[in-house]
Amino acid sequence: MTGGPASDLTDDGFFGGRLKLLQPARGHRVGTDAALLTAAALGRMGKAARVADFGAGVGAVGLSLAVAGAAHATLVEIEPAAAALARDNAGRNGLGSRVDVTLADVADVGRGVGPAPDMLDLVAANPPFDDAGRFRASPDAARARAHAAEAGLVELWTRAAARLLKPGGVFVMIHRPEAIGDIVAACAGRFGDLRLRPVHPRADAPALRLLVAATKGRRGPLALLPGFVLHDSDGGFTPEAADVQRGRATIAMA
Repeated sequence: MTGGPASDLTDDGFFGGRLKLLQPARGHRVGTDAALLTAAALGRMGKAARVADFGAGVGAVGLSLAVAGAAHATLVEIEPAAAALARDNAGRNGLGSRVDVTLADVADVGRGVGPAPDMLDLVAANPPFDDAGRFRASPDAARARAHAAEAGLVELWTRAAARLLKPGGVFVMIHRPEAIGDIVAACAGRFGDLRLRPVHPRADAPALRLLVAATKGRRGPLALLPGFVLHDSDGGFTPEAADVQRGRATIAMA
């Protein structure tokens, strides 16, 4: 086992218990964003797909896609400790032969780092998206890096996805709704059939996340899909959100 003393790690279930994930006991941890991105990616992933997980952390999304039938998954992570845990998690879940972990900045993949260009069927991305000017940075360095967005990051990650995907390949991302302008601009000329699904904490509340799916080389128009609601009036998960949390459902992104 790598990644630090056992007391600094927890061993948690994800994807309905089909994955066991070692992750830091404190700091950035797998949660609802990973479940949403997994469900959205599964809604567009074909059989025996070759996929990449950008900003993989300890591997929750990419490993879930491998469990669900991806032929091969590349997990791209910039933090050495998280990448080491992702590698451990692939092995301990019996996925080592179908998963590799690339320790790199997402902006560098496809340029002699990670998968070759035009090889993948799907890229799932969970970029850091807390604007450092609007949100107080976490005192935990790894957590701060996982959440703090750099200027132009949407453009860099979208460009990297376009390099790796085959024509007709699908880019799926989770972000904040206020990034919609950057997302549309970054996809222009690279991706079409752009699908945007807002995620609301409650039916009567503004969206707090945006799920994005786009197809490389297509020219279809943008579509704003119906919102996905996480919690009911009592504060519990809606039935649809509970199924997503348990890895039992996809989120339609077509």
